[in-house]
Amino acid sequence: MLPTANIGPYTLPNPLIVAPMAGVTDRPFRLLCRRLGAGLAVSEMVIADSKLWHTRKSRLRLDHQGEPEPRSVQIAGGDPEMLANAARLNAEHGAQIIDINMGCPAKKVCNKAAGSALMKDEALVRDILQAVVAAVEVPVTLKMRTGWDQEHRNAPIIARMAEDAGIQALAIHGRTRADAYKGCAEYDTIAEVKSRVSIPVFANGDITSPQKARQVLAHTGADGLLIGRAAQGSPWIFREILHFLETGQQLPAPDLNEVEQILTEHLRALHEFYGEVMGPRIARKHAGWYLQAHDESRAFRKRFNAIEDGLEQRDVIQQYFAALRNGEVFAA
Repeated sequence: MLPTANIGPYTLPNPLIVAPMAGVTDRPFRLLCRRLGAGLAVSEMVIADSKLWHTRKSRLRLDHQGEPEPRSVQIAGGDPEMLANAARLNAEHGAQIIDINMGCPAKKVCNKAAGSALMKDEALVRDILQAVVAAVEVPVTLKMRTGWDQEHRNAPIIARMAEDAGIQALAIHGRTRADAYKGCAEYDTIAEVKSRVSIPVFANGDITSPQKARQVLAHTGADGLLIGRAAQGSPWIFREILHFLETGQQLPAPDLNEVEQILTEHLRALHEFYGEVMGPRIARKHAGWYLQAHDESRAFRKRFNAIEDGLEQRDVIQQYFAALRNGEVFAA
């Protein structure tokens, strides 16, 4: 049976959430994942430093045109006042949920005392949580890791602090900051947090299949799941997990025709969203993820990555899949 996922006044269509990923969960990707079964898609993080808000990258991250409700935006930074201002800005631009990033392990984030580095300073965490909650009327959520390192798994402490500050839901990645993305996620800490707080808790980390999704929900008692890297190049994972949790039956993998259709749709959306120069460049990494299972020699991806024109990218994808269906090797 599917858990019901609530965030503040919002009841999500289902408990499967697209985890925020910098450089990945832009508007085209969020809309695609929602169409393919995700109950919510959190935007890539908006840096709290207001000096960066007028860059093209930040303007695109503030664009939520056509997105279904509720719209959730993640903010990142290490200063309570700046984060409060960032929360207000995003709420004014249509964010209906503000998510605070204390989960990103990237050095360029952590070296600035943001992301999961914040978990080392619990007093600062409290100040940030209180400042952001006080700054906006929309629900505020928190994404974090299990702790700073294996010896300092303080997620249960911060979770209680978050609930006391008025945070409406928690998402926890089952690794510490020191783990980065190495090794396997552990879910005991997430289960402990779930047992200590009354607000919704969402589990994250290594959820790569419908079977793993069911296992993590059962182990943690979580109210839902965040899925990140497993959706790169496989946005249909949400409908596969949803179907399995609802019926116990495994959906067949999409056939070549559907993979081509979804990839082409995604490429077109990226070209339109980013424009004729940046669109094809950003499309390369997404196409690479989709084609991992088909282009073992990487020869086609190498050719694709040299194409600068969006229409040519879509044309060559059509030719590539036509060759695949005919059992041929596309001439790279």
